[in-house]
Amino acid sequence: MKNRSHSALAAASGIALAAAATSAAAQPISEQAVIDAQTTWGEGIVAIAAVHAEGGDYAARATEHINNLYAYGDTAVMFKPTLASEDQFRETFDEALSYFIGREGTEDHGFAISGWTNVRWESNGIYTNDTSAMAMGNYYFTGPDGSETKVEYSFGYVLIDGELKINLHHSSMPYSP
Repeated sequence: MKNRSHSALAAASGIALAAAATSAAAQPISEQAVIDAQTTWGEGIVAIAAVHAEGGDYAARATEHINNLYAYGDTAVMFKPTLASEDQFRETFDEALSYFIGREGTEDHGFAISGWTNVRWESNGIYTNDTSAMAMGNYYFTGPDGSETKVEYSFGYVLIDGELKINLHHSSMPYSP
C-alpha cells in the first residue's frame, strides 16, 4: 500500500509539473516583448548606418541584423520594403540584404545605409498569442539632418527557440493625394 501511495503521489506530482511546464510554455508573448523587438530592429538600422558612415563592414552588420531578427531559414518571410517597386517582395535573405545595403544594377540603394540616426515607433495596435505576434502603426526615421520620415508598418513575429523573429514586414509611405 505504501508503494502505491508513493507511486500515486509521484504520478500526481509528475502530472502537476507537466501541467505547470505546459502552462509556462503557453504564456502569451507579451506586448513588451514586441516593443523590445521593435526597439532592437530600430537600433540595428541605426547601427548599420553608423558602421557605413565610419567606413566599417556594414554588410556584416546588416547580415547580423537580418540573421538575428528575421526568420529566414526557419519559416517563410514575407517582406515588402518601403522603397521597392520593381522587386516589391523580398522572400530570401539575399534580397533583404540587397534592400538594406544596396546592390549595383538594382533599384536598391541601401535603405539602412541612408544615415539614419534614430527610429521611433508609434504602434496603433499589438496583438499577441502563445507563438506569434503582430504590430501595426507608424515608425519615424530620423535622418542625419534631424528631419523625420514617417513610414507605415505592419510586422508579424513568430517565436523561434524562445526569440521573436520577423516573418512579416510590410512598410510603405503614407498616402499622399
